[in-house]
Amino acid sequence: MELALIISAIGLGFASGFHCIGMCGPIALSMGLTKNLKANFYLQNLTYQFGRILTYSILGGILGIIGQSFELAGFQKYLTVLVGILLIVMAIFSFGGKDFAAKIPFVSRGLLKVKMKLGKILQRPDYKSRFATGILNGLLPCGMVYMALTASLAAGGIWQSSLFMFLFGLGTFPFMFAVVYLGNFITTAFRVRILKVIPVMMIILGGLFVLRGLELGIPYISPHSESLHVNHSTDGFHTDHTNCH
Repeated sequence: MELALIISAIGLGFASGFHCIGMCGPIALSMGLTKNLKANFYLQNLTYQFGRILTYSILGGILGIIGQSFELAGFQKYLTVLVGILLIVMAIFSFGGKDFAAKIPFVSRGLLKVKMKLGKILQRPDYKSRFATGILNGLLPCGMVYMALTASLAAGGIWQSSLFMFLFGLGTFPFMFAVVYLGNFITTAFRVRILKVIPVMMIILGGLFVLRGLELGIPYISPHSESLHVNHSTDGFHTDHTNCH
């Protein structure tokens, strides 16, 4: 995977952390974890986080099938441009700190069902329930996750898209782990200010994806397709830099 995509995935996840505190933080706080038994607290918290990140990775792998199909058909650059445009459109609908995903009727209904299931699981204080909570948490309708999944399409393959979403999940990890440990430690006013910045960052990221797909020959930002030639080998994919200029 290109360095630019790796940085984008982690950076998007980190920026999404502020959003996650508001959307998923209440669920994390509802788990009732206490710091009395520190080892047990950390393990249960990590189990919950692992379940959430695993869901992101699986979803990324599923969408990677589409991305790989476009790459094999020779349409990867067009998909990358489309992904960039979609990110910009979703970012525009996210201004004001509102999550555009919750505005979609069938998504809202799905959100209600997942929350009801989570309510039952949260009553069981064991590792299995923590892991299940993380898995379901990762399925909650979330505009930032949808943006990340859209961006993962441009990664070019199944494992690349899965890795993109795994890195996105890692980016959200610091805030989500901390909110369980410290409670809702970020004030609402501060979070609202940060949420206003996120759509701007998404528009910039979308613009970078458009430039990447246009293959203008700009190093690292919009390289020619020859410099991103992917060879198939017995040990997986590797980037061939022999044609780089």
